[in-house]
Amino acid sequence: MLPLSLLRAGKDNPMLVELKNGETYNGILINCDIWMNLSLRDVVCTSRDGDKFWKIPECYIRGNNIKYLRVPDEVIDKVVEEPKKERKDFAGRGRGRGQLDG
Repeated sequence: MLPLSLLRAGKDNPMLVELKNGETYNGILINCDIWMNLSLRDVVCTSRDGDKFWKIPECYIRGNNIKYLRVPDEVIDKVVEEPKKERKDFAGRGRGRGQLDG
């Protein structure tokens, strides 16, 4: 199962996102892209030490700041496996310097 497949299946579902700096965001996934950037709505943000909370109507989280995601089990059941791409063999197709006559 690929992470992006899981995120796509998780649209309109609640999830918890913990960032590398320790902050957590609990909200409903609106959208995601191929870089794991997330848009959440109805968000509750918790500070890294857990003593401050903020309610945010909508937020955007950049994918490279995400430490981990927690999604409901029913989202995992909805994941559609993406077909594997075929690899093409490029050997002997004129790529590179080739063999030198010596």
